[in-house]
Amino acid sequence: MLKMFDKSSEAILFFDGEGRALAANPAAEKILDRDVLKALLDGTEGALCRACAGYVDETGQKTCDNCYFHHPERNDFSSFQMYLDTKGQGLVPYASSFHTVDPENDIRVFLLRDMTRQHRMQEKAYQNKMMKHIIDAQENERRRISRELHDGVAQELMSAVVDLRVLKYMTGDAEVLSKVKETEASLSRLLEEIRNLSVELRPSALDDLGLEAAFRSHFKRLEEMYGLAVDYTSDLPVKRYETEIETVIYRVCQEAILNALKYADVDRVSVTLKGEGSRLLLTVRDRGTGFIPGSEPEGTGLGLYGMKERAELVGGTLDVDSAPGAGTTIRLSVPALRGKGDR
Repeated sequence: MLKMFDKSSEAILFFDGEGRALAANPAAEKILDRDVLKALLDGTEGALCRACAGYVDETGQKTCDNCYFHHPERNDFSSFQMYLDTKGQGLVPYASSFHTVDPENDIRVFLLRDMTRQHRMQEKAYQNKMMKHIIDAQENERRRISRELHDGVAQELMSAVVDLRVLKYMTGDAEVLSKVKETEASLSRLLEEIRNLSVELRPSALDDLGLEAAFRSHFKRLEEMYGLAVDYTSDLPVKRYETEIETVIYRVCQEAILNALKYADVDRVSVTLKGEGSRLLLTVRDRGTGFIPGSEPEGTGLGLYGMKERAELVGGTLDVDSAPGAGTTIRLSVPALRGKGDR
């Protein structure tokens, strides 16, 4: 017992019925300020209050309200969370327990376990959960706007273009015909832009047909609009995967190619998508200008950050391999979670 008391990584203190500390192990001495520890051992009233920043129960954080040291007769403080202003570490959360180990002599043991790592993990998990909700909401809103543009605005514009084409046969006035043709051409360009915007927001092929169809449609549009050739190869064991996985792969590929268009000074990019064991691997490679990873980005840097964040949210990884003059390779690895129809 003495060896455990001395070697334990948890802070351990023994108190008598008067609230006086009888002993403190090395772990406790390490975290408590010397004056606080001396006051505890001297039995000074409220000694621990000098370092305590409150404890937590089901109603939230409380300070000096129903404190376990002030109400030793209560038995509902056996396990709780508290915050201590520690020596050299600042405010630290602890999982604490307070037990009577010797009822005859009214001796209590007070245990403190550092919960900093667990708190950070909980905070990260909460942040990831909130980020997933935000991205899901964003994709749903993109999907809604895309459908509205395609089924509403685009259809109305198409109807107007048809009416203009009919109008050309209803007049022989050369000036009117010229104006009608100009207006028809303007509306046709606007219609094409709206259709492109609809696809960029959320391609219906991704929801209806999966990654293969969405990629091929996207790459064809890139070649038509920007003259960028995409060499695409794929080897997928199944056609469909969970919507979240498909969305991450599509968005990362979309952003990687957009970065190549903006900064790499290339007219050709290669994209490979394959299944490998329990993972899906996406590789986007260009032979452009390249850059030094970790250096000040040419753009905002939000593109790479967003890709990494999306990958992490589904348990994936994103690696960027680049060097000046050697091009850039982006590798994404995510869990191969199959869609309902392929299970």
